[in-house]
Parts: sequence; structure tokens; C-alpha cells
Amino acid sequence: MVAVSNRKSVMTLYSGANDALSHRVRIVLAEKSIAADIIEVAEGAMVPEDLIELNPYQSLPTLVDRDLALYSSRIIMEYLDERYPHPPLLPVDPVSRARTRMFLYRVEKDWYSLLDDIESGDASRVSGGRKSLRDSLFAISPIFQQKPFFMSDEFSLVDCCVAPILWRLKQYEIEMPAQATALNTYAERLFAREGFTKSLTDAERELR
Repeated sequence: MVAVSNRKSVMTLYSGANDALSHRVRIVLAEKSIAADIIEVAEGAMVPEDLIELNPYQSLPTLVDRDLALYSSRIIMEYLDERYPHPPLLPVDPVSRARTRMFLYRVEKDWYSLLDDIESGDASRVSGGRKSLRDSLFAISPIFQQKPFFMSDEFSLVDCCVAPILWRLKQYEIEMPAQATALNTYAERLFAREGFTKSLTDAERELR
């Protein structure tokens, strides 16, 4: 986090055009109808000079809100949920919030950690990453028979994190088996949400 010397009256998000971490932040913005200036950075493009000053890691996404700059997607998502509490994307009571945060941790550790392998271009890493992600998603598929969202009756930050991965399965050349009906139904439920539709960039719309 750094202080921003040149304040902007409108929240600004530096976002990858086809980046799962950026995508999940955009979903939160759309679900909460938060007005923001989204600066889209294409893959392989030069990093904007402003971003170099704001973020020592020059990573995406980066959020600027007046004198605050944040550059961790997880921190950005929770900040937006606290800054704009309606509709809430984290439960109100401490126990449920902690449980949801554990789900977020597992999604990042078990699934997002595989994306570097899948996108690496190294045949061995790509193959292993695809198999691990497919097997893990298939193993958890039955839980979506119990609740409409991820272990919850309400849409939450966990769903915001899962949706970008499910949207990219075709790009990753991962095809879920027919037995994963509950997971596929859950995915379509997420994709049909107005917030999800609004969150998509042109590059992401072309993925399916």
C-alpha cells in the first residue's frame, strides 16, 4: 500500500484484459454497481507509467481510491465489500465470515495456484496443472447439489473467485466429465448473473 500523491475523484482499477485475478475484482465492482474507471491492460502490453508509481510490483489488478492504492486482489475485494457494504458479499457474523475466508484461502491455494502451471507454456507443467484442476473441481462437484452457491444460499466473494476459473476452462482445454452436472449447473448460474455479464472484457467474452 502506498500514498497516492495525485488524487482522483473516481476510483480507478488497473485491470488485465484477460486475467483471472483482475476478473474477480471486476465482478465485485459490477455486483455492487460501484462506479470505477477501469484501465484495461492487454497481455504483454507496456505497464502504464501511473501504475509503476503506484505499485512497486507493477502487478494487476491495482486499485486506486483517492489516497489509497491496493495491489492484492484478495485485499481489494474485501476492501470493496467493506467500503460498499450493500449488497454484502461476506457474512455479517464473525464465525461465518471466518468460514468464508477459509473457503477463499482454499480456492486460492488449491485452484489459483495451478494457473501459473497451466499458463506457463511448458508442456509438462501445463498437462499436470490441467489434470490437477480438473480432478479437484470434479471432486468438489457434489457440494453444489446442496446449495445454490459455494457452500452458501447467498452469492459471496467465494463465488466471485470461482467464476473466473470456471469461465476459463475452455481456454485451459479442460473438459469436465458428464458426471459433474452439479458443477456445470452452478457455473451457468454464475454466468447468468447480471454482474458477471457486466464484468467481462471483450477478450474474455471471446473465450466461450
